[in-house]
Amino acid sequence: MAKLVILGGGESGTGAAVLGRIKGYEVFLSDSNMITNEAKELLGSYEIPFEEGRHSRENILCADVVVKSPGIPDSVPIMEEINAMGIPVISEIEFAGRYDNSRKICVTGSNGKTTTASIIYFLLKNAGLKVGLAGNIGQSYAYQVATCSYDYYVLELSSFQLEGMYDFKADIAVLLNITPDHLDRYNNEMEGYIRAKFRITQNMSKEDCFIFCADDEISISHLNNIVLHARQLPFSQVKEVKEGAFVREEKMHVHYNDNDYQMFLNELSLQGKHNIYNSMAAAITGKILNIDNEVLRESLSSFKGVEHRLEKVLKVKNVLYINDSKATNVNSTWYALESMTTPVVWIAGGKDKGNDYEPLFELVNEKVRVIICLGLDNTKLKRDFEDKVEELYEASSAEEAVNIAYRVAKSGETVLLSPACASFDLFKNFEERGDKYKEAIRNL
Repeated sequence: MAKLVILGGGESGTGAAVLGRIKGYEVFLSDSNMITNEAKELLGSYEIPFEEGRHSRENILCADVVVKSPGIPDSVPIMEEINAMGIPVISEIEFAGRYDNSRKICVTGSNGKTTTASIIYFLLKNAGLKVGLAGNIGQSYAYQVATCSYDYYVLELSSFQLEGMYDFKADIAVLLNITPDHLDRYNNEMEGYIRAKFRITQNMSKEDCFIFCADDEISISHLNNIVLHARQLPFSQVKEVKEGAFVREEKMHVHYNDNDYQMFLNELSLQGKHNIYNSMAAAITGKILNIDNEVLRESLSSFKGVEHRLEKVLKVKNVLYINDSKATNVNSTWYALESMTTPVVWIAGGKDKGNDYEPLFELVNEKVRVIICLGLDNTKLKRDFEDKVEELYEASSAEEAVNIAYRVAKSGETVLLSPACASFDLFKNFEERGDKYKEAIRNL
């Protein structure tokens, strides 16, 4: 019996453990942190042995294959030992893909991947297709492969997940954009991050489709450096394309084979430049899958958006509070600020991932009146922005940030939590940051 070791007891790790157990592996799960009670119950119900608070070498280094949580870097000691011994290390997505015959629609990009994956999933469900949503979103892909049966999967994939994928193949791959993010993971070198993103195209054949943004300079400049057999379908807001999607006269135009689809931009449920890109990528996917134009129109005009992504929370004393906690990099925050139509009280900060804030300078000058820094170390934010706004404050909790915002915001303004940073200095993740922010607003 082959021995499968899972590193990490979160959503993806426990899901991979369950799939491994069902497929006849001898499974052991190890997490250097403590595991939630919910995860322990799941592991117990499948009689999967585990450890928490440590990585015991004797239980790990005898593995035939290791499935590693995407959050664990190769630089940690146990990973260095595993790699030195030549034990194969794969991601949960790679592992689950070996047991899944569905058609896979895979979405990556520095920004917009959760929204785009969610729109595509919504669209496929509305078309009556049997579809699952997984990857960096929702329930673990491996757990769903173990316990469900779908004809299609929509998978949101991060660069970390793509790093551990080798034989996995997307039937439809979507690359939304590439902007500097997670550079701390890649020795502050953009090339490593770009290479990880382009792994989404590996193993694709001429029957498969690659959807990408023709307006994204980094994506376009690297397209020629990879061997790509898949059919290429660009989308653009700047120029017209023969096949794919483009914007003309306030309309989105989609062409695929002999199929055409058009829709006025103001009919889209999600507004803003970035959401036009997301909707175009989803619409091309819809046409590839022969989804009816009426279903496309109804889906793109009624999709409700994603929690923690430009989520309108409440209006208090004529001040609108928006939760964009999912904006964990500069480019994502750029889109948020770009979509603002009133003066802004901007709550920013957290764990800096090697950020360059210069792309935000012009927007901050134009739209932001007050900055509230929410983080343990706000040195860089203060240095870059204190001369660009009327007022700048610091807060060490979501509640404190909201109370300052309540005090300083003027009628008609918007309070925007769009951190441009990871959440790990004060919060477990961006969801907890967004939830605490919303809770503080409701307590005003």
